[in-house]
Amino acid sequence: MAVNAKYIHSNLAVYDIGAYTGQYLRKKGLEEEASIEIAEYTINQKNEEILADLYERKPELLGISCYIWNIATVRSILADLWKILPKTKVWLGGPEVGFSGEILLHQYPQVSGVIRGEGEHTFARLVEAHLSRKEEGEIPGLLLRRETKEILSTGEAAFMDLDAIPFVYENMEQFLHRIIYYESSRGCPFSCSYCMSSIDRRLRFRSMEKVLGELQFFLDQKVPQVKFVDRTFNCQKERSRRIWQFLLEQDNQVTNFHFEIGADLLEEEDLELIRQMRPGLIQLEIGVQSTHEKTLQEINRYAPFSQIASTVTTIRSYGNTHLHLDLIAGLPYEDYQTFQRSFDQVYRLKPTALQLGFLKVLKGTPMEAKREAYGLVHGADAPYEVISTKWISYEEIRKLKEIEEMVEIFFNSCQFFHTISLLERQFQRPFSFYEALAGFYRRRGYVGRSHSREERYRHLLEFGLEKGENSSERIRECLTLDYYLRENSKKRPEFAGKQKISGKSLTEFYRREEKRRDYLKQGYEQWDSKQLERRTHLEWVSSRQKAWLFDYLHRDPLTGNATVFEIAWEQAEDGWERQRS
Repeated sequence: MAVNAKYIHSNLAVYDIGAYTGQYLRKKGLEEEASIEIAEYTINQKNEEILADLYERKPELLGISCYIWNIATVRSILADLWKILPKTKVWLGGPEVGFSGEILLHQYPQVSGVIRGEGEHTFARLVEAHLSRKEEGEIPGLLLRRETKEILSTGEAAFMDLDAIPFVYENMEQFLHRIIYYESSRGCPFSCSYCMSSIDRRLRFRSMEKVLGELQFFLDQKVPQVKFVDRTFNCQKERSRRIWQFLLEQDNQVTNFHFEIGADLLEEEDLELIRQMRPGLIQLEIGVQSTHEKTLQEINRYAPFSQIASTVTTIRSYGNTHLHLDLIAGLPYEDYQTFQRSFDQVYRLKPTALQLGFLKVLKGTPMEAKREAYGLVHGADAPYEVISTKWISYEEIRKLKEIEEMVEIFFNSCQFFHTISLLERQFQRPFSFYEALAGFYRRRGYVGRSHSREERYRHLLEFGLEKGENSSERIRECLTLDYYLRENSKKRPEFAGKQKISGKSLTEFYRREEKRRDYLKQGYEQWDSKQLERRTHLEWVSSRQKAWLFDYLHRDPLTGNATVFEIAWEQAEDGWERQRS
């Protein structure tokens, strides 16, 4: 059973466990004695809905996958589950319970035990023991409750052979409209003190033969996106290059592949492969975390920022790759001022998205062990997020939370690029702009409220005028450009004012375009002038004495923005604007 953050997510762990258990039981000749089912829910569902569905299924043995994002829901379900299914044996697994199993078993006496470490083989043996009425205490990788109420550890389970795990995506119908997660390796070569992977540094890989065959399956199915869950995809350079070369050669012009990489590990050969890729074929997530050297050394994450910056700048120059860069607030030795510097340095690399995250003090990590030394205060409940440290106060963390929201709304959405670029010029540094914008939102009472997209544009106009932008017309033009880049709205936003191109001029332009096809070519061949007008948008720009033509059929695969053409016009004697040849 999995409880996901959103419906579009799928839980690869439970599918792996289900597939492996089914395969294991077949080998043991027990397949007819058990029916393995996977139940997926979301944290947004009501508990009674989840409980009702579990009651209908009536499992004899129930495994629950536990993470920081769902443990509150899992705890709530456990409190009532035994009341409706008193005979069901409940086993917990996942990173959230691996280091707190004894506490949970004491808190929830109805839980049979906890699976620690990788769960595929351990859960399969639990099912076998249940069917055969065998003793569970002989299965490695468990914390279980004895009849005497004593908690027994059965030791560590052996690491999995990743090739032994069946491919779980043969039936793609159950994954329609959901994110596809894929695992080609486990473990991580690094030992970042805040990460669970710092505990398990043993790298294991799925064989290249299997990986390439499974990636070909995704390509043949034209899956929209595949997200690799490998901790550092390019830690073994020859392997990652072979996969990227394969994707480059087999590109189906549809599927996007997401990788979490170490930018400092990329070499010229890697960059050359990336340079050749179709725009949107891959997207890269790079965990910068901080640019403060003392912080990086303390968390065992040291990689020269100059090297990361050079690599990111090179990839960005190709114009074909979504770049997602991460920062973490609340790390040791980083105060509000040094974090500002980290923010500015990363922001100036112009990534497609900048994720401003907050330190989560995960159980069993070196970061948790040093809480007292760092004066690290964090939330009592999951996700155990930082509240304050020796170097940064709660008030400053709260301000960064508000700044995070501004970055997410106005930068990461890629919906306000030109307006943000204009307004940023009034500030000496990028951080100051978002800090001021967050303060504006707080003063106006906009924080914590739901706003429409059009309202967000109005907020930027108000902010720009408040901060002394000397041309409201210039702000409005940038807002209008950003607005129509994203959607062909026939309801004109208030901030854009009235359309300045007359109906006659619009008609003339599209009739001319139907005949000449100066701009609207591929994909528009069968459309007449009226259809062209409905499916595109033409906007007059007073300051430039030109017009923008927005083509929504051809969008930037990285940002989703329409293609825009700039068209020169002149005023004719009869009062019509005409296109200059």
